[in-house]
Amino acid sequence: MAQKEEAAAAAEPASQNGEDEENLDDPEKLKELIELPPFEIVTGERLPAHFFKFQFRNVEYSSGRNKTFLCYVVEAQSKGGQVQASRGYLEDEHAAAHAEEAFFNSIMPTFDPALRYLVTWYVSSSPCAACADRIVKTLNKTKNLRLLILVGRLFMWEEPEIQEALRKLKEAGCRLRIMKPQDFEYIWQNFVEQEEGESKAFEPWEDIQENFLYYEEKLADILK
Repeated sequence: MAQKEEAAAAAEPASQNGEDEENLDDPEKLKELIELPPFEIVTGERLPAHFFKFQFRNVEYSSGRNKTFLCYVVEAQSKGGQVQASRGYLEDEHAAAHAEEAFFNSIMPTFDPALRYLVTWYVSSSPCAACADRIVKTLNKTKNLRLLILVGRLFMWEEPEIQEALRKLKEAGCRLRIMKPQDFEYIWQNFVEQEEGESKAFEPWEDIQENFLYYEEKLADILK
């Protein structure tokens, strides 16, 4: 699969999640890095606040943000109208798998075919072409699934392949939109750990509304 952020080439010394790089001159730390598994999907109910502030920020140039964070809400509705809801988040640690694929591989197998599902994703950036193709195929064969994807940023949106992939998502019935400031606040309240000393209220960054409008315009042009 393609890397999730164009500015995060493996050869570049970029920090992860806003943290400093490990000291690669330290033999023990270097050994730890070499022995990492090919990929790891991190799951949980709430993600650390500093991860959210760095990874979800809707910047135009997303240098260093080479991970995908996916917060999800699953609403299962029975024929009698009863609704059961669950939520959590997925984070792809390495490049061999993306969080979108992990959702289908680890969360979706628990779905009951007798129920109807409304799934909402809050994702740090929009899907790559390969993940978009997996989403389309899943929606086409899973008639009891409806998917809404809200993204903080558009991934490589100038590439024709990506634009075509986003249009195919729309054609498959996937609703795709850019996160508004209120959506970031929802994530902060429902998916982010409230660490000691952190403000309980969501504090928008300076250009959050401006960047939302920027990406909203780009997405509208792609999907029209």
